[in-house]
Amino acid sequence: MGSGMVEILVRNGYLKSEPIIRAFNEITRADFVPSEFEEQADADIPLPIGFGQTISQPTTVAIMFELLDPKPGQKVLDVGSGSGWTSALLGNIVGGEGKVAALEILPELYEMTKRNTEKFGLINCGIVKCFLGDGNLGYQPFAPYDRILVSAAADEVPQALKDQLAVGGKMVIPIHNHLTYLEKRTEQEFYKEEFSGFVFVPLIQKSF
Repeated sequence: MGSGMVEILVRNGYLKSEPIIRAFNEITRADFVPSEFEEQADADIPLPIGFGQTISQPTTVAIMFELLDPKPGQKVLDVGSGSGWTSALLGNIVGGEGKVAALEILPELYEMTKRNTEKFGLINCGIVKCFLGDGNLGYQPFAPYDRILVSAAADEVPQALKDQLAVGGKMVIPIHNHLTYLEKRTEQEFYKEEFSGFVFVPLIQKSF
């Protein structure tokens, strides 16, 4: 994404944290959209990436990232990685000491995540690992996670994701058209906040 959009997001108060601002500046959104939409990559709108899916608008991603509060060295699960923009942003933030598990259910988008994220060298160095699978089930082998980001709307928070979040960890997930923030206080207790006024594509369920 061009610095102009980042400046607007900072000025309007959507981007606040230094590691997140740096990631938005360094991981250009144009690298994650189909070539015919590259000229619109700096616009604050969702864009189609094929297969009925979209790349979320920058304002929405900024809000989700500020709520998620990812830190260097953390282990993060990115559910519904799509074209890979959120995975690359997270990889940039967690750095060499961290890990991002990018989970995508559609094979074509799984390949797109790998291809686009590697433009920034994040696959080869082992920071981002891509997996094909159902986001409702999470990715157990890497659990527990310090942070879980879900970029597609569910009807409720999947139990598997609650189980795979570390105590003290944070999750941001759209439930219907509410953005839901969860913080795991104990194994059974979650703090929850909801923010309305968002629209997301649905979280796809598929049997393999």
